[in-house]
Amino acid sequence: MESRRYPSRKASTFFIFVGCHKMWVASCTASGHVSPPLPNISQPLPPLPKPAKHLSAVKNPPIGVRLGRRYVNLSVLTLLFNGLWPERAKSVEDDASGSGELQRYTDSREGFTLLVPSSWIKVEKTGATVLFEQADKGRNNVGVVVNPVRIKSLAEFGPPQFVVDKLIQAEKRKESTKDAEVVSVAERTGKRGLPVYEFEYKLDSTRGGMKMIFSAAFVNSNKLYLLNISHSDQPDSPLDSRTRTMLEQILHSFDAVPLT
Repeated sequence: MESRRYPSRKASTFFIFVGCHKMWVASCTASGHVSPPLPNISQPLPPLPKPAKHLSAVKNPPIGVRLGRRYVNLSVLTLLFNGLWPERAKSVEDDASGSGELQRYTDSREGFTLLVPSSWIKVEKTGATVLFEQADKGRNNVGVVVNPVRIKSLAEFGPPQFVVDKLIQAEKRKESTKDAEVVSVAERTGKRGLPVYEFEYKLDSTRGGMKMIFSAAFVNSNKLYLLNISHSDQPDSPLDSRTRTMLEQILHSFDAVPLT
């Protein structure tokens, strides 16, 4: 009897994330697609943290602010990226609160920025533009995928509720998904005036159990930027308020930066 090999639990959430992103790209690139208007259900969000001054990544940046690299083999489907962008295209800064819990990661070559936990490890994985994982808890991760699309704005694809419905449908099509439920949907305006959609939903999977998913998306220069934050939320170890606040801060920090 032929045996079947499945991705590890640690990698399953990321593969779902990449699968949903591919669905987004396919939908966004469909010619002539414009969704009918739906009611505006966006909610006001807490103010973004005050940006801190970027550390230069050009002239001898301090070693202490560089994110470490670690090569991992999570499954036979996991491949390493073939190198990083040049150092000058990325930089890291401390978060505005000065607590050191978060630090800002900026990729000016791809054109995005966000806060990430300072203790999480940057790993390389196929399909991801960048991915950070909590040490020894890879199912807790923050990832970004960037892909070209034909549309110039998320509004051309549809309002936030339409988009999150598509994401939930994609999650429920996974064999490993037991249930997926939307918690919140919102829209905000980024620092460069771009609309940013934000979603939160619960996911119950046979590979990893209960988890909370926070996602944000925007379109800039005909590229779709999708942020995915996954964190365990088991009944015997629920997501605590401090961690939730940190994850929400990461979600709200995702934004576009000028391309270089």
